[in-house]
Amino acid sequence: MGHSQELSEFKHGTVKGCHPCYKSIREISLLLNIPRSTVSGIIIKWKQLGTTATQLRSAHV
Repeated sequence: MGHSQELSEFKHGTVKGCHPCYKSIREISLLLNIPRSTVSGIIIKWKQLGTTATQLRSAHV
């Protein structure tokens, strides 16, 4: 797998803004040119945690 870039706060906000306007995950994905799985992950995280901020990862030793 390749290394991916983090999405900007703008794109996170755009996903959150499109979702309540009855845009489908597919439509949002095409609009922002990001994978459907990423859009879905953002929406799920937003619903469960109330935020889309990047969480710190624990170091594996």
